[in-house]
Amino acid sequence: MSFPKNFVWGTAAASYQIEGAARDDGKGASVWDMLCRKDGAVYEGNTGDVACDHYHRYAEDVALLKSMNVQAYRLSISWPRVLPTGTGTSNEAGLDFYERLIDALLAAGITPWVTLFHWDFPLELYYRGGWLNRDSADWFAEYASLVARRLGDRVEHWMTLNEPQVYINAGHHEGRHAPGDQLAFHEVLRAAHNTLRAHGRGVQAIRASSPGPCRIGYAPASHPKVPATNSPADLEAARRAFFATKGKHVATMSWWLDPVFLGKYPEEAWAYFGRDVPQVEAGDMELISQPVDFFGVNIYSGDRIRATADGGYETVPVPPGHPRTAFNWAIVPEAMYFTPRFCHERYKKPIVVTENGISCTDSVDVHGNVHDPLRIDFTRRYLLELERAIDSGVPIEGYFHWSFIDNFEWAEGYRQRFGLVHCDYATLERTPKASAKWYAEVIRTNGGALRT
Repeated sequence: MSFPKNFVWGTAAASYQIEGAARDDGKGASVWDMLCRKDGAVYEGNTGDVACDHYHRYAEDVALLKSMNVQAYRLSISWPRVLPTGTGTSNEAGLDFYERLIDALLAAGITPWVTLFHWDFPLELYYRGGWLNRDSADWFAEYASLVARRLGDRVEHWMTLNEPQVYINAGHHEGRHAPGDQLAFHEVLRAAHNTLRAHGRGVQAIRASSPGPCRIGYAPASHPKVPATNSPADLEAARRAFFATKGKHVATMSWWLDPVFLGKYPEEAWAYFGRDVPQVEAGDMELISQPVDFFGVNIYSGDRIRATADGGYETVPVPPGHPRTAFNWAIVPEAMYFTPRFCHERYKKPIVVTENGISCTDSVDVHGNVHDPLRIDFTRRYLLELERAIDSGVPIEGYFHWSFIDNFEWAEGYRQRFGLVHCDYATLERTPKASAKWYAEVIRTNGGALRT
C-alpha cells in the first residue's frame, strides 16, 4: 500500500537555527542570544548571530525547497523579531520578513506550516520571570494574536509550541539549553504548567485572530519505546513505558500530552512528583485542553523495552556496534511505527510527524558534491515504518524531514549536520546533498521510490 494521495511531504527548520540577523532591523534579543555568550555553554563558542543567514537569503532557500519538490515547509516565527521586548509595540520589519517568506513559499507552490515558539524566548520577558510567571501565558497569547492577524489570511496550519519538554527540562532543570537555569524541581513543574497554559491561550488566540481558516496542532518531542520482541507482553510493556513516569524530570510523555488531549495530569506522575506538583488554579485544565486538530510529534531514536517476570519492564541495552547517528543516537526505525500507534490509541487525533532526521558528518567532496548515504538509508527505513503505521490504520497526515538545511544545533553549535542541504558556514554557500535529490524523488512518487 502506498502513502495516501493527500499525504503531505515536507521539511522543516527553526528561526534561531537558520535566520541569523540576530540584531538586524529592530529584532530583540532571545534567551539563546544570552546563552551563546556564556563561556562554555555552546560548542566552540558558536552563536546564531549569522547561522545560515536565511533572513537575507530566504529567496534562494525557497528556490531550493521548490527544487526538492517539497509540498510544505515547517518554519517558526522568532518571537523577539516581531515583538522585540516580547509584548507591546510590534516590529514591522520583522513581520514584513515573515510576510515576504510566506508569500515566496506560496508563489513556489509550497504550503507554510507555522510554529509559533521554537525556543527563542524574548530575553526581556525572561527578566520578568519567563515561564515561571503566570503572565507568560498571556504574553504568548498577545504574540500569537499578532502573528495570526498578520499571517492568517495565508497560513492555515499552525503549531503552538515545539518540544516543550526539551526547553523546560534542558533549559530550566539541567541548564544545558537556554536560559541555562537549574531550578528547584517544583519551579521546573511550575514553568511546565505555565508553558502548557500558554499553549491553550495560544490556541484560543489563533482561532480568535486568524482572518482565514486554521488547523492547529502541538509538536512535542517523543521519547519512543519499542518492544524488544513481537511478544504481546513486550508490546504492552513498551506501551506502558512510553507513558510512564520514571525519574524526577519532565521528559515524561504523559505529563505533556494528557493535559492537552485528556484535560488532566496523569495520576501516576502527579503522585510520583508529590509535593513538587504545580498549583492548578480554577480553569487551568480547561484552558490547557483547548481542542486541537492534529497531534504533531518529533521522532528520532528509541529504547527497546521488554517485560520482566514480575510484571514490570526494563530497557534492553543497546548492543555493541549498533548503528548510531553522528549525535550518538541509536538508530531505531520502529520508533516511527510504534510512536504514532501508541499516541493515536491514547489520544485519538490525526498524527503529523513534525520532525524526523539524522545528524551525519557531511562534507563537500573535490567534485563539489555531498554524498550522505546514511541519511538516505535512515530516512528510507523510518519512512517504511511510517507506512506500516498507516497500513495498520493510524491516520498519519504528513511527514516533515528535519532539517531543510544544516544549521545551528543549539548547545552543539555547528558540529551536527542534519540538513538535506549542506551549508558552508564560512561562505554560506548551499549545496544540496544526495539525500535532497533522493527525497525529491520520494515526494514525486508519493513514497514509491522507497522501494527502489
